[in-house]
Amino acid sequence: MAQDVAPIASPGTESPLPAAIETHDLTKRFGARRAVDSLSIRVPRGVIAGLVGPNGAGKTTTLRMLLGLIRPSGGNASVLGQSIRHPRTFMHSVGALIEGPAFYPTLSGGTNLSTLATLGRHRDADISGLLQTVGLADRARHKVGSYSLGMKQRLGIAAALLSNPELLLLDEPANGLDPPGIIEMRELMRRLRDGGTTLLVSSHLLAEVDQIADWLIVLVAGRAVYSGPAASLPGRQSTEILVATEAPEQLEIVARIARDRGYAVVIENGRARVAAPPAFAGELNRLAMQAGATLIELHQLQTTLEESFLQIIGEAT
Repeated sequence: MAQDVAPIASPGTESPLPAAIETHDLTKRFGARRAVDSLSIRVPRGVIAGLVGPNGAGKTTTLRMLLGLIRPSGGNASVLGQSIRHPRTFMHSVGALIEGPAFYPTLSGGTNLSTLATLGRHRDADISGLLQTVGLADRARHKVGSYSLGMKQRLGIAAALLSNPELLLLDEPANGLDPPGIIEMRELMRRLRDGGTTLLVSSHLLAEVDQIADWLIVLVAGRAVYSGPAASLPGRQSTEILVATEAPEQLEIVARIARDRGYAVVIENGRARVAAPPAFAGELNRLAMQAGATLIELHQLQTTLEESFLQIIGEAT
């Protein structure tokens, strides 16, 4: 009998929201290789969680275990409060797009969805509404064989939404999409989250994950080196303030004020980079105005997910 999964908490990453996904020492071996190694993570409900890591880090294997497609070699996990060892207890509330979607190429997009809805007993599925949601309403009657890779990907998202799931697991959802399609996919995921759906999105497009993820899980060699709020990822909290002034000569006024308070300043490309905490921004703005400098730009520099990711990967390897 499967044991209950104990709550997992990491200092500084706790969430008051109940868990949609929780794993405890989840492990998957393929021969002598550990594709997933003692993975302990928690994904709260109502977020877009990004699952990132180098190739071979165990992202797809983790998703397949969560869906009950492969059995773990050790540990356990729960999905929507139910053990993954009994996927029938939760799969009616879960949608997924893992690897490439498979459809009947000689049938239309609408007919493919209707067929899947019948097979899955999703009698209340709104086929036309789903096609509209993923931007395929005008191609509903066209054969899937004529679809581009990106269109098939969007049809796969529609198929994953047939059951109106509480949880959606997506493996590389932007695969094959052009820039407008990526933007549409991003907006779709945000709408789903805002409607109450939890999303776990595996992707190698770090810049895209950076724009949508509330929660992050970073895998290296099958282990989670970070699991928690995206904003709390190590390295994301910059200690620099970027300043631009109305007139170039006013930058020296800003630099003098910052240096008088003990902060280093570098002036480059018409802006001043002040090595100071965010709390200094208000004081700097006030003092600059008093000294006759008008600030037209003042904000904290935000480290990108890619920069933080590379830093974490380097520390973990």
